[in-house]
Amino acid sequence: MNRKFLFFLMALVLGCGAVYAEEVQKSELQQRAEAIDVNQNIASARSMYIHAFNDYINKGQIRQAAECGAKATALYYKENYWKEAFDLLRRVDQGIIADAKSSTLEKAAAHYVVSRERMLMYMKLRKPTNAMDYLKIMDNQANLSGEEKLKDDLLYNKAIYYYTFGQNAEGNAVFKEMADKLTKQKEYGKVDEVYQTLIANGRKSNSVSLVAQSYKGYMAWKDSTTALKYADQIADLKRQIGDNEQSIAEKDSSLTARMGFIVALGILAGILAAALIVGGAILLRYILLTRKQQKNIQLLTDSNALKAKFISNIAAQLQPTFQKLDSRNPEVKALIDFSDHIQTLSQLENSMDEVVELEETQIPPFCEGLMNQIRDKVKKDVVLHVNAPKMSADINKAYVSHLLLHLLNNAAEYTPEEGTISLEFKKRSAHTLQFLVSNTGSAIPEEKRDDIFKPFLEIRDLTKGDGLGLPICKQMALKMNGDLEIDPEFTKGVRFVLDLHV
Repeated sequence: MNRKFLFFLMALVLGCGAVYAEEVQKSELQQRAEAIDVNQNIASARSMYIHAFNDYINKGQIRQAAECGAKATALYYKENYWKEAFDLLRRVDQGIIADAKSSTLEKAAAHYVVSRERMLMYMKLRKPTNAMDYLKIMDNQANLSGEEKLKDDLLYNKAIYYYTFGQNAEGNAVFKEMADKLTKQKEYGKVDEVYQTLIANGRKSNSVSLVAQSYKGYMAWKDSTTALKYADQIADLKRQIGDNEQSIAEKDSSLTARMGFIVALGILAGILAAALIVGGAILLRYILLTRKQQKNIQLLTDSNALKAKFISNIAAQLQPTFQKLDSRNPEVKALIDFSDHIQTLSQLENSMDEVVELEETQIPPFCEGLMNQIRDKVKKDVVLHVNAPKMSADINKAYVSHLLLHLLNNAAEYTPEEGTISLEFKKRSAHTLQFLVSNTGSAIPEEKRDDIFKPFLEIRDLTKGDGLGLPICKQMALKMNGDLEIDPEFTKGVRFVLDLHV
């Protein structure tokens, strides 16, 4: 498993540190530390977490002290200050040991946080033996603390260890143990989140095998738990019916009262029966659909792909009807376009494991040709700029053309008069190509930048666009072993960056 995936797993675990924190109010120092952007000022954030650690130790709040000490440690070794990181963890352990008020269980839980950080450091240093030693220590500490959430977290960290060092069989076994445990507790949402997290990390690290294994296990679990959920619902409905029948038996024996309750029970039973029939039909359709998809899908981003596939089937069935309507009508044309977009998105998601064909392409004329297609669409005095060196590159012209032309058309629509639209090409390394499309004007708000690549987030007026253009472009980029993102450092408008790894 590559180093990039290790870093994603590290970031995930660090981001989940709140698992260990007790449900108490955070101190002002900790809140100030969390408010600092570590990407902008890592030293200040680290210093503030150390102040928060000292403050918690002085107050005897060792659990919170361990959390802040661990976060400061992570910010040390993020900059390769390994000696300082290990020294700080020793201080945290000493502070926990010196506390006279905390119980043995509380100290074990606090030491678990410190041991977890050491384990992560040794994983990053690629020292599996040392990391395994601390996993064993964490096992003892989690059992001593008596906290189920620490035992669950231990399973999660074991899975991370095995996947990081290429022991996929052991990782799968631990992951299955964790999923089975949560399933028995009926924590279906947590199990779903665990699988979705693993699938997302595999996608981010371009690990097709991890995504395929995770998705196969996820779909098998989904089939089994869907049946369990419906069994629980049926049991609940039966209990409701039983409770209502008992309630009727205990009520006043007068005929009027009895008739009223009998009518009410009949209505409820009819509603419940209808709900069971509809639920059974939906369950059967869902199982058939997902099993069919298992044979074709190796890579999925999340459950939205399943929804897109379902909607695509409906769109395909409606297509003959749409073709009989007048496409000059804006509403009809919008429906036809929406149907085409859904099918395109579904086809992309269902063929992510297929290798795209590449052809050698002269970059300058290719870029100029795309820019010429929007010249008659821009506003007054808008400057069109192409910056592409004289060279050729192996690309999939169909996907790249579709993607860049969509970005350029958007730029033409949103760039004000006397603005600028640019298309640039850069060769970042021997195996990395980059296209950049930028335009002046209003920037996209930071809180909306991730959402613009996600389909079906809101109900829209289809005559004004269905919002699937950028999600389709994102899927095309991923299919080409690349990615499409917004450049967060570009402040003069909007810049989209298409990275391709060839």
